[in-house]
Amino acid sequence: MFTKILVPVDVSEIDVTQPGLDKAVELAKASGAALRLIHVRSPVPYAMNEYIPAEYYETDEKSSLKALRDLVAKIDLPKDRITIVSPFGSVYDEVLREATEMGADLIVVGSHRPNWSTYLIGSNAANIVRHALCSVLVIRAPDAPAQKL
Repeated sequence: MFTKILVPVDVSEIDVTQPGLDKAVELAKASGAALRLIHVRSPVPYAMNEYIPAEYYETDEKSSLKALRDLVAKIDLPKDRITIVSPFGSVYDEVLREATEMGADLIVVGSHRPNWSTYLIGSNAANIVRHALCSVLVIRAPDAPAQKL
């Protein structure tokens, strides 16, 4: 069925991420697939760089990787089938790049319910769906209320 599943993770919004991660683990168990978790770190705007301490980028990466390792520790899969990565960039660009580089055959992404800002500026999940070269499964939290438009 699937051999390589990419799971975008927002370590600051686990409630949005967790349903997608749970579904990805379920699919990986059923098909023997490997999982890769990706947390994309947002770059600091160029104009703000002079105000950022020199160690910020290294500290941010370490913090993100630790959060991913903490998630991996809770996953009921052999640990040699799970990898993590935390690049800088725009979420959908980095997710699509990683999916291509690893040869993913599925991306499982958690998503908010649509609201006005989603329709006006789009969402990361929508951009991933629109441009991915592999299948994409979008999972919404089952108890997330529908937002009024």
